[in-house]
Amino acid sequence: MNFDFSDDQRRLQDEIRKVLSEHSTSYAVREVLDGNATYDQNTWQQLAQLGALGLAIPEEHDGTGLGALELCLLAEECGRALVAAPMLSTVYQAAEVIKRACSEEQQQKYLPEIAAGTCIMTCQLEQPVECAAEPTSLDFASEDRSSITGVVEALPDATAASHAILRVEDLFVLVDLSQTSVTRSLQTSIDGTRPLGKLSFQSAPCELLAGDANHAAIAQRAINGAAVLLAFEQVGGAEAALYAARDYTLERKTFGRAVGSYQAVKHTLADLFSAIEIARAHAWYGAWAMSTDADELPRAAAAARVAASEAYNRVAEESLHLHGGIGFTWEMDCHLHLRRARWLAQILGSRQLWRNKLATALIEEAA
Repeated sequence: MNFDFSDDQRRLQDEIRKVLSEHSTSYAVREVLDGNATYDQNTWQQLAQLGALGLAIPEEHDGTGLGALELCLLAEECGRALVAAPMLSTVYQAAEVIKRACSEEQQQKYLPEIAAGTCIMTCQLEQPVECAAEPTSLDFASEDRSSITGVVEALPDATAASHAILRVEDLFVLVDLSQTSVTRSLQTSIDGTRPLGKLSFQSAPCELLAGDANHAAIAQRAINGAAVLLAFEQVGGAEAALYAARDYTLERKTFGRAVGSYQAVKHTLADLFSAIEIARAHAWYGAWAMSTDADELPRAAAAARVAASEAYNRVAEESLHLHGGIGFTWEMDCHLHLRRARWLAQILGSRQLWRNKLATALIEEAA
């Protein structure tokens, strides 16, 4: 049995890689990091023109009509190219929720805009947690559930989004963020190429997502699917960081020898490669579970999340070390991978949270 991706899927991956290598450059990523843009609009539009943003969106809604496996390959290439665009919130999460929790009319309204890159969404798929700084959570402001009041923090792409999908009283609502009753502000993030924002609502009109399905179950499905896709981003980023370190150690010489010829460096590179391959295996298992809606998805997503987070963090750190003193400078891209590794490892919950999810899933399976 062949567990690899098909030839057509690999060709699609190659096309995505070509586009991203041309447009998602270090300069483009740093423009967002430096605060000169909220996201890389050029790369976003290039992906839209390629049809990549609508890979998992049905053709009747102007998508490409492929599926989750192709979306995984897109995520891997986005991680490799350090894409500074709202992939997580819009493509990985919002499109999934809209497909599963919306009426046909709502799907026809929003999915084509996501596929075309004209609609950017931010998502809060779990119930907001009260904190000391802002003790207000989201609540409906009217009995007919037509408006909301409250605060949500640390939302990916909130500063660039045109709409938000939020959980209020175990229901999904969609809010147009251009309203005067909505205010937003940029929050400090370890990775400025993936900005976080705070949204405040004062009786802001909202739209209930009209699907009859269990919204709590849809939220968990979307979170687990996003975890798998982020694992592919982490694998792609880790591989890019590893090969950057390998190339540098083969070029850099000390005492007349390439740094990469020393046994300690060889062993380090081999260990990092092994960590990436372990993470890749878990990510592939997650891709299968996501594409088939298998019952194993929660366990597969947790395993992929844990393995990929560990791998990317380790590779990003060691890649910086292997670059020596120059690796710590602003001009090198090592810090971009380290920032992204830290950001990805926390954005859907900490590594400890996903370890606990994995342990719970394994215990339940064994019972």
